[in-house]
Amino acid sequence: MLINCVAYQDGKKLADLDIEEISDYLEKPGCFVWVALRDASHAELEKMREEFDLHPLAVEDAHHGHQRPKIEEYGYGESLFAVVHLLEQQHGEITVGEVDIFVGRNYVLSVRNRSSQHLLGVRERCEREPELINQGAGFVLYALMDAVVDRYFPLIDAIESELETVEDHIFDKGMARTNIERLYDLKRRVMLVKHAVAPLVEAVGKLTSGRVPPVCTNSRDYFRDVLDHLTRINAQLDAIRDTVGTAIQVSLSAVAIEQSDVAKRLAAWAGIFAVATAFAGIWGMNFEAMPELKWAYGYPAALALIVTACGVLFFRFRRMGWL
Repeated sequence: MLINCVAYQDGKKLADLDIEEISDYLEKPGCFVWVALRDASHAELEKMREEFDLHPLAVEDAHHGHQRPKIEEYGYGESLFAVVHLLEQQHGEITVGEVDIFVGRNYVLSVRNRSSQHLLGVRERCEREPELINQGAGFVLYALMDAVVDRYFPLIDAIESELETVEDHIFDKGMARTNIERLYDLKRRVMLVKHAVAPLVEAVGKLTSGRVPPVCTNSRDYFRDVLDHLTRINAQLDAIRDTVGTAIQVSLSAVAIEQSDVAKRLAAWAGIFAVATAFAGIWGMNFEAMPELKWAYGYPAALALIVTACGVLFFRFRRMGWL
């Protein structure tokens, strides 16, 4: 589905285009074309390949989707193909979308897949600053990546807040199983964000130092800002992952302690009833020579002795913390 197809000249909007007009405007000097698609079909991608003369391998990746975040160069840096993941949290679940960005000397084509998040604000931002969009495709690529990366921060904040909530209840009795389930869910979400961020750190780093692709030369400083954000997010994710791992170990230890306490209680009660059973077993043997059998107060005395022995054991176990 076509969202926008606009030509710019000297940083200012020139005209809204039909798809068939793209190649004509690309031939005009100082003209820059920016096209945005959503959930593009194979036919639409093929049409874009013809209009922009895109590399067939990049088009194939965009068609198949589900690509690892990356930035690839074609034609010695004259064109780029970037893949960035769009992350969205709904009802405690993170969904993963994708933005495929084709960048050339005088064009940018973005294809958004499997995501309800729109990037219209990026175009509005660029159009408000003609001197920046006049830098060409490199700045538009930066603006798109910056908009996507900035949307990772609320996800990190939400995960950190939920982790703090779990930590507040980590020693509550009877909450160990629930806490472990929530921690594993947090760990899974952290890894989803990690898979979106970690590959981009290295990829964007190539746009800030060393041999920078020609289409991004004028925007090197801006990509350094994106790299800084990615580095911060990556460090936060590592810290959260370590904290989640520690919290899981603490929760498992709490489960072991609770089980130990239960075992102590069972052992204490078993010891008390064992004494009572031993006395009852002795007096239940019914030998004729047993003096207690003919004594009128034998039965009450036997019960009193059993109760006294069990009471002594009960208070000893109570003092030891077993009951």
